[in-house]
Amino acid sequence: MNRFVSTLSRDVTCGAAAALITLVLGLAFVESTAVPPGQASGFFALQSQPHAWLGLPQPAVLVD
Repeated sequence: MNRFVSTLSRDVTCGAAAALITLVLGLAFVESTAVPPGQASGFFALQSQPHAWLGLPQPAVLVD
């Protein structure tokens, strides 16, 4: 019985940790995509200018 309780306790703990990590990552994604780029909102603003990490703000032009 002690082995069963230990295994169950470990499984419940790991499941709760996985659910918590998923919840935090999900909320971070929702918070980061809730406002269009360039409008600072939320806990902190990482970018000083829009699309600073992704390159130029113009769309790519495909040339044959």
